[in-house]
Amino acid sequence: MPAGAGMTKLNLPRFSLSALCLTLLLAAPAVHADIRGRVVSVHDGDTLTVLIDHRQVRVRLTDIDAPELRQPFGTRSRQSLSSLCFGKTATLDVRGQDRFNRTLARVTCAGADANAEQVRRGYAWTFVRYARPDSPLFALENEARQAHRGLWQDSAPVAPWDWRRNGRQSARSNSTRAGS
Repeated sequence: MPAGAGMTKLNLPRFSLSALCLTLLLAAPAVHADIRGRVVSVHDGDTLTVLIDHRQVRVRLTDIDAPELRQPFGTRSRQSLSSLCFGKTATLDVRGQDRFNRTLARVTCAGADANAEQVRRGYAWTFVRYARPDSPLFALENEARQAHRGLWQDSAPVAPWDWRRNGRQSARSNSTRAGS
């Protein structure tokens, strides 16, 4: 019997090696890997889009939470992240994916740690739910508070996680009242 006789050829799609590696890295949350790409969009103060091998990847900066766009300082937070990263090469230290299929990463843009810089500038909180207790972000946040930088100019800033929760509760109570 000749070699290959009786065997069927599989028609598998061709993928570039870099696309395959990127897919594997993004699918493995326990793996930390550095990936480089160009920042093509900044959604808000803690989310951006990076072009990697002709593929747009939505990235959520880990361990920080920035004001929502409709929240006080939300637009300024977005502008701050944009000045740090937009149009620049970003290095992603990938940590996994969130429930919205965004890549979770520490992001360095043109040599600056964007996660830490957003907190230092006062345009993001350290996300206490996810940051390690010994994270240096807590010290940067305290420094920004004491210096009244960014959102800390407000006498009573509302953390984004509280703002989102209160917004959902308000929406529920409004719909309940509307249905009465």
